[in-house]
Amino acid sequence: MAFGVFILFRFLYRLIKNRFKDFIPKIIQFTAILSVIYFCFYLFWGLNYYREPLAKNLNYNQKKYTTEQLQNVTEHIIENLNYYQLEITKNDTIKVKNPYSQKEMYVMAVSGYDNLSKDFPQLKYQHSSVKSSLMSLLQSYNGTAGYLNPLTGEAQVNDRVPKTSYPTTTCHEMAHQIGFAAENEANFVGFLAANYNDDIYFKYASYRMAFGYCISEIRKRDRNLSTKLWKTVHKGISKDFNASYRFWQEYKNPFEPLVKKGYNAYLKANKQRKGVDSYNYVVNLLISYFEASKSN
Repeated sequence: MAFGVFILFRFLYRLIKNRFKDFIPKIIQFTAILSVIYFCFYLFWGLNYYREPLAKNLNYNQKKYTTEQLQNVTEHIIENLNYYQLEITKNDTIKVKNPYSQKEMYVMAVSGYDNLSKDFPQLKYQHSSVKSSLMSLLQSYNGTAGYLNPLTGEAQVNDRVPKTSYPTTTCHEMAHQIGFAAENEANFVGFLAANYNDDIYFKYASYRMAFGYCISEIRKRDRNLSTKLWKTVHKGISKDFNASYRFWQEYKNPFEPLVKKGYNAYLKANKQRKGVDSYNYVVNLLISYFEASKSN
């Protein structure tokens, strides 16, 4: 990503400096460079977009879920989220504060994957390579929490994002590393890896993420039900979500929607027909998982 941005700015700088001299040959040259980068992207990682869907791999019989199913799973998630918030703070009105550094969480995240692989061998994480992004400030302005460098295989995490969500963000990018390209699948694997972690802050983060996606889907279907469920959430958790909202609001800018439109088009071009809304498809996987866990 950083290399691509560098190439783009270098190209524009030279074009302007030379007053658009030899414009056509330079455009052809630039297109050729992009083609090589795009080819390398697919060669090293991009073909993962065409792998077998995770739901099929896990034998989940996915179908359209009802609002009742969504409500039941959300209530279960809220129960666990409230439990871990209270375990950490000992007071339901206090916001959780993650005490770990980013580097500590990169190491800790691996143990969650180790635990996870005992039940799900196909989700084994083998080659640890996670680090803070050098472009964290830029990522904050374009509204992204992390990305995978497909050429180096490194998971890059925006180290400015609130730390209560950091465990799942890290685990999400690690899911991309083991080959899960679809965003909903990376979200689900990230949830599992954080949830399987022995650390209580990782468990809190897992249910925090799951709740965020589920309550968002409920709000689309029934705002009154969404309001009703929010009233059952501890005040300390509401404060946590409000803090995250304020963080992202600080970086709002006119260019962010344009970046999201570009990323939306990229996702659609890579078998994720809902674009950026593909992230929310994790709800379907969460419902399948919790219902399967309940029946076992």
